[in-house]
Amino acid sequence: MKSLIIEGTEDSPSINFDVNSCQFVISGKSRPENTGKFFSPLINWINEFYETVSSQKGQIADNSTIVFVFKLDYFNSISAKYILDIIFALQGLVSKGHKINIEWHAAKLDIDMLETGKEFSNMVNLKFDFIQH
Repeated sequence: MKSLIIEGTEDSPSINFDVNSCQFVISGKSRPENTGKFFSPLINWINEFYETVSSQKGQIADNSTIVFVFKLDYFNSISAKYILDIIFALQGLVSKGHKINIEWHAAKLDIDMLETGKEFSNMVNLKFDFIQH
């Protein structure tokens, strides 16, 4: 399976889902004009990744941890819905025995971003690390 890399813009985040390192990063600002059109391929890719690692042993070593990094400066309310959809999709990998860590980044003064991450973490059974910078 190929990595998914999308260059960020002023309104949409950068995407770097690297299958070799098992690190998937969403960074920047998320307020795309057509949010569904932007996020649907990401969710489809995660679901395809899920199917690939579920059907092909050895794709990810049993002791490997998938690290999903949310390093967003801002996201609008419709993006929040899709971000949560991504988090729920990741929970499916855990149900198949894969280790997932979520890194939720927030600026030290961005209490709203930190609180949103904590709310999301309360909705799923995934390990969240909150990183403030």
